[in-house]
Amino acid sequence: MPANLKHRWSVRHNYLAGLTAGDWWRLLKENRFAVDPVYWHRAVFITLASLQNSLHRRREERQFNREVAATRILPPLFVLGHWRTGTTHLHNLLAQDTAQFAFANTYQVVNPHTFLSTEAVQSRRFAWMVPKTRPMDNMALSFQTPQEDEFAPCLMCRRSLYLGISFPRREDHYARYLTFQGVPKGEVDEWKNALSWFLKKLTLKHQRPLLLKSPPHTARIRLLLELFPDARFVHIHRDPYVVYQSFRHYFDTATWFTYLQRPDLTGLEERLLRRYTTLYDAFFAERSLIPPGRLHEVRFEDLEADPVGELRRLYGALGLTGFEHLKPRLERYVASLAGYRKNEFPELDAPGRNRVARAWERSFSEWRYST
Repeated sequence: MPANLKHRWSVRHNYLAGLTAGDWWRLLKENRFAVDPVYWHRAVFITLASLQNSLHRRREERQFNREVAATRILPPLFVLGHWRTGTTHLHNLLAQDTAQFAFANTYQVVNPHTFLSTEAVQSRRFAWMVPKTRPMDNMALSFQTPQEDEFAPCLMCRRSLYLGISFPRREDHYARYLTFQGVPKGEVDEWKNALSWFLKKLTLKHQRPLLLKSPPHTARIRLLLELFPDARFVHIHRDPYVVYQSFRHYFDTATWFTYLQRPDLTGLEERLLRRYTTLYDAFFAERSLIPPGRLHEVRFEDLEADPVGELRRLYGALGLTGFEHLKPRLERYVASLAGYRKNEFPELDAPGRNRVARAWERSFSEWRYST
């Protein structure tokens, strides 16, 4: 077996294990059942999990569907930003405000059909399958940690660019779901309905406004406002050179756990540059739709230097209350991160810096990062 197929035998970190049998069959069918033999064991694992998920789903729908349908989603707070800009760090800091917000955790986003009825037992039974840290960095990971809500509608309606990681030969097909521009209205509505249903379930469970973080949402402001006109947004940005290197590292670590087809890494760097540009072209085009006082910008470097002070400014800018009540808990959490070490990358060579500077010129200019 070629040595470059990293983590070939691992079935951990595979969010597709949250699919139900019908959706797994439809996903395989739309990809012509093209799972490469080297990953057949992953397909078997997903198949077995999907059968169990289907049984739990039927029970959960009988028990909760009427209550979920009647639930009203309170105005959420969305954390926006490209992958590797510090969205997780900001999400974790804000998640300390448990008096005001609830968040989607890892178990819930990968079990969107069943978490109301299974989380209490299954999150303990299968805790061993979740490593203590994420594969692309040293940040804590468990079924209880805050997680991207993108995985939930991905598993519920299959309208997500993340499926292009599992099925890389159709990456361009799934990439449409980053912005949903040019996507048929029926598919857009499927995504909206899936996201809304998942958030209704979270609201039913927690009875508080939701704190939501998914980098793809950065390119979907119009759609999010159509669903949640009173939502608030905080956007975090970071030195584009660091983002590029960290994003490239992400594709050389985390994505290997979810492939169902051999990846073609040819042209990966250009694809990463293009994805960033696509995301921020949409963000810059749509951010003016957010009403005044509902969007706040955070610079990662400032958040890293003074997380408590930056959250105080964020709360003031968005008209959020309760910061003084949050502050002691926030300070304890920040103190717990004292031993954390970020990834370190060698300096980009001159041609690499030039490529990033040209492709992401607007971001350098907009947020005053030096080229």
